[in-house]
Formats: sequence, C-alpha cells, structure tokens
Amino acid sequence: MITVATWNVLHRIHAENWYEDVSTRWPDEAARIDAVTALIAARTEQVIALQEVSGDQLFSLRAALPDRTVHSMRYRRLPTARRKASSLRDPGEYLVLVVEGPGREISAESFADDPGKGALAITAGGAVLIATHVTGDRRRTDQLARLAELASATPQYPAVLLGDFNTDRDTVAASLGDGFTIARLSPDAAPTRPRTSGAKSQFIDHVVVRGAVAQDAHVEDTAGLSDHNLVRATIAL
Repeated sequence: MITVATWNVLHRIHAENWYEDVSTRWPDEAARIDAVTALIAARTEQVIALQEVSGDQLFSLRAALPDRTVHSMRYRRLPTARRKASSLRDPGEYLVLVVEGPGREISAESFADDPGKGALAITAGGAVLIATHVTGDRRRTDQLARLAELASATPQYPAVLLGDFNTDRDTVAASLGDGFTIARLSPDAAPTRPRTSGAKSQFIDHVVVRGAVAQDAHVEDTAGLSDHNLVRATIAL
C-alpha cells in the first residue's frame, strides 16, 4: 500500500497572465512559495506529483525536503509574462515528483505537440510513477495515448499516473483504454479545479492506476494557495 497525491500549484506567470484570483490573494510570490512548500512538507503521502512548479518553487522544495527525493523535469517552453515583468528568479516551469526513498527516472519529456505539457516517469517502490500535465484541447488524444504507452512499457510493474488532465474522468478513461482505472471521488467531493463560470469540468485532476487498485480518493482544500485543490488516494499495488 502506498499513499499518493497530486496538486497543480499554479505557476505565477500563468496566474498573472490569466488574471487568477491567487495573484490578488498572494501579491508576494515569495510568501506564497513558502506557504506551498510548508503545505507539501507537512504532507504524509509517499508520492506527491506537482504541476506548474516554477524554478523558484522547486528550489524552495529541495531546500525544505532534504529527507525526500525530488525528481523534476523542465519543459522546453518558457512561460512568457504578458502583463508585467516576472518577479521569479527562475521562471522555468517544471513537473515534479516528491518521493519517499530512492527512485530512478525512466522518462522526462515534453509532449511533441505542446512543449509546455508533458510527463515525468520514475520507478520507485516496485511501481512506475508518472506525473503529468495534459493539454486542455483535442491534443489530449495523442498525449493520453503516449501516457498509456509509458505506463504499459514495463508490464511487470503496476503504474500510477498522477496529474492535471484538464478534462473529466470519463474522457480520460475512454482515451487511456482498457486496463486503466481512475480513482472515483465521492459524489460530494469538492472540485479539484473550482470555477465560478464556464462549462468546463471542475474535476480535472486524477489518480489513475494500471495493475493496481486506487481507493479512499478525496479532494483537500488548499486554502486558496492555487487555483487547484489537492487530490489524494491510497494505492494497493
């Protein structure tokens, strides 16, 4: 049994470009970074996948988590500040996996059709662990197919996919195909990506397994630190 979590922590440049409320609530990005790091440091999950991690946030995580292994992948695309100059020292954008104990990287790639989205895959604890961020349009079809390939490349190991899939559970399930199961949240679960307008799903962050069982999945409020909430689950390997 392992416990896992996934959380899109919201890159500061994206927050400012898209007028996210987080920018107003947290005008000091250094303070928000410290708060995000403190929340993650207090988590007890053995595997935590993070999306939209800035270089500054990654530096903070590494400094605060010396007893955990922090795997990271920098996207080929550098976020571009459109409204004002960024205060970040390292504005790069990363996928991150925070893991208890050792892990071995097996793949780190931006998707071919979107250099600002991708997948980071490692082996640890007898499983393949994949952090991902998927594009929120029809490009997702090829990206999900690639994720299915990564998760199935070593069939002797169970696989756990964690991330922001930018679409609802049923769409992800249909695209990944047979052999994959998406953790089911309770009917009264809080949204993983709360919205006040628009028709897009508010449940776009998922825990997916192949050759394992996901249970006790639920959403935890992250107190406005990001535009996403955290999703956690227990995995029976």
